[in-house]
Amino acid sequence: MSLIPNFFGGRRNNVFDPFSLDVWDPFKDFPFPNTLSSASFPEFSRENSAFVSTRVDWKETPEAHVFKADIPGLKKEEVKVQIEDDKVLHISGERNVEKEDKNDTWHRVERSSGKFMRRFRLPENAKVEQVKASMENGVLTVTVPKEEVKKPDVKAIEISG
Repeated sequence: MSLIPNFFGGRRNNVFDPFSLDVWDPFKDFPFPNTLSSASFPEFSRENSAFVSTRVDWKETPEAHVFKADIPGLKKEEVKVQIEDDKVLHISGERNVEKEDKNDTWHRVERSSGKFMRRFRLPENAKVEQVKASMENGVLTVTVPKEEVKKPDVKAIEISG
């Protein structure tokens, strides 16, 4: 099967085809409604769906674990960074719905609003009492320093004989 679009007879329907018009739905055979409507699932309504896909990068450097989250349009006062249960990093916040004016005509609404929350279990070497957070240009950076790994003392033993 070719993964190249068929330009003469429409596009092929193939989940492995990056140009396919179909979007793979992993839940299509589950007994859920076809859409996540606010009537069926109020927690998925437009107002509450917010940053369901808030992207967070986590990298480990020799000195620290560094988390970067894209949260454009929020002020630092609208974001919470907490350590729960001693080793769980909790990042949350909320973007309020833009106020509607009765004289406005909306043509497209793509920006999300509502609450978001992400949690990460920190490794044992995290110094949770020294966590720092900063926000610049819509990117939240959380730095969790690491405890120094103690190198084992090595003592040379002289071999007799």
